[in-house]
Formats: sequence, C-alpha cells, structure tokens
Amino acid sequence: MKNILHITVLFFLVTLVSQAVTRGDVKVIEASENIRFLSQKLVKDYLFLYKYPSKIEVKDTLNRSLVKLTEDIRIIATTTKDSDTKDILEFLAYSKDQISEIFTGNPDEKKAALMLDYSETLLEGADSIALAHKYDFSEEEKMLMVTKKMEYLLERITKYYVAINVGFGTPTNQDAMQEAIKRFEENIQQVNGYKYPAKQVRLQVKLNSSWEANKIFFLKYKELFIPVLMFSSLDYFENIISILALYHSKNQ
Repeated sequence: MKNILHITVLFFLVTLVSQAVTRGDVKVIEASENIRFLSQKLVKDYLFLYKYPSKIEVKDTLNRSLVKLTEDIRIIATTTKDSDTKDILEFLAYSKDQISEIFTGNPDEKKAALMLDYSETLLEGADSIALAHKYDFSEEEKMLMVTKKMEYLLERITKYYVAINVGFGTPTNQDAMQEAIKRFEENIQQVNGYKYPAKQVRLQVKLNSSWEANKIFFLKYKELFIPVLMFSSLDYFENIISILALYHSKNQ
C-alpha cells in the first residue's frame, strides 16, 4: 500500500513538473515568435524611413517595436533554464543594443545595411530558441503556429520588397523574397485545409482574395514600388491573419 502511495505521489509530482516545463516552453516560444516577427518589421520600417526620411512618425513605430523586442528578450531570460538559450540571448541583447544605437542618428546606407544583417541575427537566434523549447503541439497549437509564421513571413516578404527597391537588390535578397513568398503560400494552404466554422470561413475567403491582390506588388516588385499604398493594404491583410491567430489561441 505504501509503495502504491509513493508511486502515486511520484507520478503526481512528475506531472506537475512536466506541466510547469510546458508552460515555460509556451512562454518562451511565444516570445521567440514575437522576436521573429519584430526582426523583420524593425528593418522593414527602418528601410522605409531610409527611403522617406521626412516620415518622422515612423521613428515612433520603430521605438515601440524596440521596446517590445526588449520585453520579449526579458521574458525568455526570466523563464528559461536552458544554458544554450541563455547564451543565444546574449547575442540577441547585443544586436538589440546595436539597433538602438542606429536609431539615435539619421538613417543612411551603411546603417540600413547593418539593419539587414541584424535582422538575420535576431531571426536565427529566435529560431534556435524556439527549437530548443519545442514540444508536441496540439492541433490548435499547430494552426496557431501557422498563423504566427504567416505574420512573420509577410513582414519578411515586405522587408525584401522595400530593400530591393532602396538599393539592396542583390540576388541573395531577391531569392530570399521569393523563398518567403513560397513558404507563405504553403501556410495559406494549411489554413485553407482547416475546417473552420462559418464566421472564420469568411475570413478564409478574405485571406485568399487579399493575398492575390497584394501578391501583385511582390511579383512586380521592380515596376510597382508604391510602399505607402501597399502598407495600407497590408494592414488590412495582417488584421485578417491576426484574427485567425486569435481564434486558434482561444481554442487551444
């Protein structure tokens, strides 16, 4: 009887530890997804400011994104016990500090090039952290990750769209944009394959039609560089993706 009690207590403790670890992993993965998204958004907005330095309101957007990046790095630092993750965080914190210094002066070509490099550093770090804390996702969690990836990929596509048109049209950047478009459309197919209730089905339809409308900008990126108009259109598109992400978050 005593052995059975010990086994029961041990099982209970192991379950609690497992649940605690999973909750920690969830927080870390959510923060790493935010960093992945911000790694692209920060550079996209900076490149826009580099092209249109009179748009000083963009500086406020950049500073808000930097504050959010700082918060997400802090969340991971206070949650994780993984030594490799802590090492990666040091590089992320360094990159964040360098970006902060770049923001203090006026944008120029050298700083824009550095921002492109830092965006990839942040992205690689976020990817590594998410991988270290990966666990078996439920079906709803998988779909939530799909929508979060779509948010990040849309920022990545737009980042390269702007970069190519402001003087950074290298073959590498052009290939990276095409690869991001391909991956984005793969995620749209996963959303299309999910059985949503009627209200979300309407969002599926809007998602597809909005993508077809916005994709024209990216496919004709050399002839159609009108970022102000495109950004307004993308705000609507991003809102659709965010609503779908919220649906999956609530249904976990």
